[in-house]
Amino acid sequence: MSLLITNIKQLILTEESPRQKPLRGAELSQLSFIENAFLLIENKRIADFGPMERCPERADKTWDATGRFVLPSWCDSHTHLVFAKSREEEWVNRIKGMSYEEIANRGGGILNSANRLQETPEEMLFEQASKRLNEVARSGTGLIEIKSGYGLSVESELKMLRVVRRLKESSNVEIKATFLGAHSVPMAYRNGNRQGYIDLIIKEMLPKIAAEGLADYVDVFCEKLAFSVAEMEEILIAASNYGLRPKVHVNQFNCLGGIEAAVRHGAVSVDHLEVVDEADIEVLKASETIATLLPSAPFFLQDHIPPARKLLDNNVAVAVASDFNPGTSPSGKMPFVISLACIMMRMQPEEAIQAATLNGAFALECAEDYGSIARGKIANLIMTKPMPSLAYLPYAFGSDLVDKVVLKGGLF
Repeated sequence: MSLLITNIKQLILTEESPRQKPLRGAELSQLSFIENAFLLIENKRIADFGPMERCPERADKTWDATGRFVLPSWCDSHTHLVFAKSREEEWVNRIKGMSYEEIANRGGGILNSANRLQETPEEMLFEQASKRLNEVARSGTGLIEIKSGYGLSVESELKMLRVVRRLKESSNVEIKATFLGAHSVPMAYRNGNRQGYIDLIIKEMLPKIAAEGLADYVDVFCEKLAFSVAEMEEILIAASNYGLRPKVHVNQFNCLGGIEAAVRHGAVSVDHLEVVDEADIEVLKASETIATLLPSAPFFLQDHIPPARKLLDNNVAVAVASDFNPGTSPSGKMPFVISLACIMMRMQPEEAIQAATLNGAFALECAEDYGSIARGKIANLIMTKPMPSLAYLPYAFGSDLVDKVVLKGGLF
């Protein structure tokens, strides 16, 4: 089965030779494209593309993209898409003046989500998560990471990761699973027995997750209200014995040295980075680790804005992701995230789009198949509605400008 898309106003992020490393610094603003282009899909992959003057004469199916842009699907490299219940009551409490930390210390936040999830049957979690996954796919997401971390017990962490596995098996969205048992310390372990919960993660959760092949990565929430740098390192070392590379939460509220430690342990990415000091930047610019920024979380919390310009000016590899979760970023719509990256973090449209596609694919170690328009890559594409320019996509943040989504060569 072949699909030919013709008369594309601009075909975005084209590569004759796929990159082997993520874009850094000024490279993110250098966006390759072809005007008045075609793109041919065969057997779920991109077979050919180029200017219309050398467009093939026929295919099994043809779309006319006059006035429209075609670009690779979003690669959302940080989400918590599996959860049991929304948390709008906490959002209202924050409006009234309570802080994130105050809510967490009262048993809200992550612990609230954990209590709800522990009570929710796996089938219901799967049905809820499937609806959310379809929603983000309709807005153009074709590759996504989904974390556990709302279980906080052996049974419930396994339940979450089994739901993610079922999503992998049932959806055309490509999914990576991350084990985040170290998301918060359960109340039962907070009075002098924190190590007991860390031991539970290391001695019981990790072996069972590895035995079932449920996770691709490991994550730890390294923060004053969660896990220390030393505790994070203990968990990362244990996870490495099962082949799980780190993708970790660091520097959301405080600089604790978590970035340096994560890089030392071979982290694929360090995520959040709302606060970053000079030492952190020096570590990142000398490493292969990707800095994944999540602008919708500080937007929702009205908190520190990640210093994207400073990271880019220091030649750091930057990705942008949604952080879709019920507490601090209750949306997985990447077009809005890209708008926030431009509006709040002062990223150029070209930078934000490449950070949410190609660099997002690198942050999930999937750039050989996703994140750009290159021959042989999986045909995961977005066709926009007619637009005057590419910058109009993040500019018109209230408009739904995604017309068609192609996942693995077929219309979603």
